[in-house]
Formats: sequence, structure tokens, C-alpha cells
Amino acid sequence: MQRLIGVLICMLLCLWSYIPSAQASVHVYHERPGQTTMRSQQSLRDRTDRSWQTIVFKRYRADGLEGVYLRLVGFPGVMDVDPQKPLTINTGTSLRWQVTPKLDPPTPVLPSNTNQYDVADFMADLQKAIPLTLVVPLQNKTTSEIIVPPYAVQEWRDLAAKIIE
Repeated sequence: MQRLIGVLICMLLCLWSYIPSAQASVHVYHERPGQTTMRSQQSLRDRTDRSWQTIVFKRYRADGLEGVYLRLVGFPGVMDVDPQKPLTINTGTSLRWQVTPKLDPPTPVLPSNTNQYDVADFMADLQKAIPLTLVVPLQNKTTSEIIVPPYAVQEWRDLAAKIIE
């Protein structure tokens, strides 16, 4: 009986070691001489179970920080983002931010299923990893609400806090 329990414990430990953890996956890219980008990419779902790619990135140029941006990418032809309206970020309590659409200098234009927002001030205000809801304005005058879990928010905070030397 003890042998059986020992074998079961060993099997559980082996299986547990294969379970992926929710560790931060901030990646650094040296895009060209004098330009480095740190990026966090998550696949998240909205309240209607549609998938979105959420990419938070921070770009440095030779003369310093260029900016911190959130790029949202929906399914082409299904979710056309309104490129002029601000993104609303809610915490579920009384905290709420509106962030403006803004393209980084190397990006001249984005497809209709994509928009990008300047989140530098929002990231500076965000004090802890709490669940968020991103209310994305769509071109058909509706919105899509993307749920951001605390582990993704923590990854975004980690990215915002990192400094490239």
C-alpha cells in the first residue's frame, strides 16, 4: 500500500511539473540599430467569447523612451475598431481611465480590426494587478468588452517597470 501511494505521489509530481505556469513573458526585440522594443502579448476573450490579441509594448530609441502602447487586434471582418474613439479601461469599481488612440512613429496605418492606444499615463496610475475590462469602441457604434485577468495586468506592469539600459 505504501509503495502504491509513493508511486502515485511520484506520478502527480511528474504531471505537476508539466503544467504550464502563468509566468511573465516579456520579450525584448532589437528591431534595428538604436531601436529596442519590449513586448507582452496575450490572447484574451471578450464578453461574447471572441478572441483578441492584446499587445502592450514599450519602444526605446537612441534618444530615450518613445512610448508605451496597447495594441488590440480583433478578428478581421468581424470586429472593426473605431480608430478615432478612446478606449475605456474599467476596474469594476470606481476606477476608470480613457486612453486615446495613438500610433507609434514607425506605424503609419493599421488595419480596421486593429487599433493602438497610448497607455503610458494609465500604466503609471495602475497601482496593482487587478482585473480590468477594456471597452473597445467598434465602428458599428457598439463596443466589445475584453476581460483582462490579473496575471496579464501584472505582466503589463512588469513591462512598464522594466528599463532598457
